[in-house]
Amino acid sequence: MKKILIWLIPALVAGLLLTGCTPKARYERMLKQETESGIRHDSLFMGLYLGMPEKEFYTRCWNLNRQGLVRQGASNNSVLYEMKNELKYPATMDFYPRFVEGKIAEMPVQFKYAGWAPWNKKLSAEKLETDVYDWYKTKYGSGFLKVRHPKRGMAYVQIKGNRRITIFIGDESTVWAVMTDLTMPVNVADTTQAQKKALENLTKDLNK
Repeated sequence: MKKILIWLIPALVAGLLLTGCTPKARYERMLKQETESGIRHDSLFMGLYLGMPEKEFYTRCWNLNRQGLVRQGASNNSVLYEMKNELKYPATMDFYPRFVEGKIAEMPVQFKYAGWAPWNKKLSAEKLETDVYDWYKTKYGSGFLKVRHPKRGMAYVQIKGNRRITIFIGDESTVWAVMTDLTMPVNVADTTQAQKKALENLTKDLNK
């Protein structure tokens, strides 16, 4: 869970394709305005928040597990929440944060429809992304930039204060929503070699 596509996000954001004024300029204006506002938006979900100490995160998840609200994720090193009514169809929400200096700096969340199958078009990743996007708007407000990247497809980006939310398709069955504290550094050196190569390729595309 720790080593996932979240490291592609900077390149994804920088490589946005959108009609009208350049998406990179729009993103940079939003980034400057929000980060200079001094306002913090740390709220995540289920009582979790950006900047949360690691021990407090584990205690919170333990309590949620005791209440029967979450369980161990499929990879055995993540937390799984079963979404019964939040989206149009039942889905799973699999998450585990990225810690910097013992505090939550980033929260990648993987969504997947519970009944997904390759032939079930109504449960496709494209439908799921729209569903997740609509749900996030109700939880975190409007102001998302709708963008298209030549390789990553449609994506949505919102920045409020220190918190950036990026929503994008992972593969044919999954969607990622990554919440990042822009005031905390995330060490790209911890990524896998394959992810580094993918990031390098995307960066090269942006510089053409």
